[in-house]
Amino acid sequence: MTRGTWRNWAGTVVATPSQVHLPRSVDDVVAAVHAARGSHLRPRGSGHSFTALAATDDHAIDLRQWTGIDSLDTASRRVRVRAGTTLRALNAALDAHGLALANLGDIDAQTVAGAVATGTHGTGARLGGLATQITALDLVLADGTPVHADAAERPELFAAARVGLGALGVVTHVTLQAVPAFTLRASERPEPLDEVLGDLDGLLTGADHVEFYWFPYGDHALVKRHHRVPADEAPPPLHPVRRFVEYDLVENAAFGALCRVGRALPRTVVPLGRVAGAVLSAREYGDRSYRVFTTTRRVRFVESEWALPRARLGEVLAELRALVSRLEHPVLFPVEVRVAAADDVWLSTAHGRDTAYVAIHQYVGAPYRAYFAAFGDVAAAAGGRPHWGKEHHLDATDLAQRYPRFDDFRRVRRDVDPIGLFANDHLDRILGPV
Repeated sequence: MTRGTWRNWAGTVVATPSQVHLPRSVDDVVAAVHAARGSHLRPRGSGHSFTALAATDDHAIDLRQWTGIDSLDTASRRVRVRAGTTLRALNAALDAHGLALANLGDIDAQTVAGAVATGTHGTGARLGGLATQITALDLVLADGTPVHADAAERPELFAAARVGLGALGVVTHVTLQAVPAFTLRASERPEPLDEVLGDLDGLLTGADHVEFYWFPYGDHALVKRHHRVPADEAPPPLHPVRRFVEYDLVENAAFGALCRVGRALPRTVVPLGRVAGAVLSAREYGDRSYRVFTTTRRVRFVESEWALPRARLGEVLAELRALVSRLEHPVLFPVEVRVAAADDVWLSTAHGRDTAYVAIHQYVGAPYRAYFAAFGDVAAAAGGRPHWGKEHHLDATDLAQRYPRFDDFRRVRRDVDPIGLFANDHLDRILGPV
């Protein structure tokens, strides 16, 4: 056990747990659960949540030393991975066996359990988020009992824990359904924003994976279309020099410098935003799926993301464009739009409906609360569901109206953690007390 101050990736959440447990085995996890009885215990991963989901001044359990693959069956393509393993490490291990995850978000630094807990997703109109790729979970419950949950064994716990918020137990293993490794042909280019918004449904369903970024105050969006193709039909990967220039220099170093200037001199943000949108370059390349899906993010930001009924996306973006122009403090970061298919996971943001995601960001240290609150009101009024790992203003009463299985989740939570061992202030707000 250790002690010390913990901060999330953005530096916006700070906690000082009384004890931090660093398990190296399931028995160590059980011991941590028993040690925390009479107090509270929160699991934590890489700290990529923008909320206080992992924050506690009581006991924390950090899974960074509980990593690796326990089993990988190349015939069934199922992989059982320890909870503290990062997505980056998992992607590399799967690729070495000719396998991949069917869909990914663009950040791979999260632990598998952390990504599962918060409903991490990528983009694809016919594909779901990470939770839809889970076939089993292993957890240690509040009484210290290790359990296995899948569609046949403890099916309700499985249904709840696929997006579990760390509220049901400490996840020790996640079993995922992989697919054969595949290649993506990436076509990424700036396009006039009015043309993008003119046919949103056609755009978002026109490739296997589609997303776009819009720099507020600019009139272009960077549209990314990724098609699954046979490896011999894909263009070559980006040359290492061009990758370094475009990702390391332009998207990280230069963009970070632009943000620092804008934070120090707010009056420059609008012209800088127009410049940023205008200098985006087109690129065509091919590569293994996980190398296309994921990027390195070194410029720190805060984020709020809302999952909308896909049919409401156009009107919400129109309101967002109008809102940005009225803000007292200008926006330094782009808006990101993605899409996902409906799923049946109880607390998935795409539960029961085809979904469009709108993520808004602001550079760390720049004012953002008024922006997030104003857009949160717009998105909530359109039936939006906030991402569990990103900033929002809704509480349990609001959220219960947006998830048909919300009360079922809370019932399962009471069953497996009747003493509220895994509670904290943030969970009390978004789920209510146990």
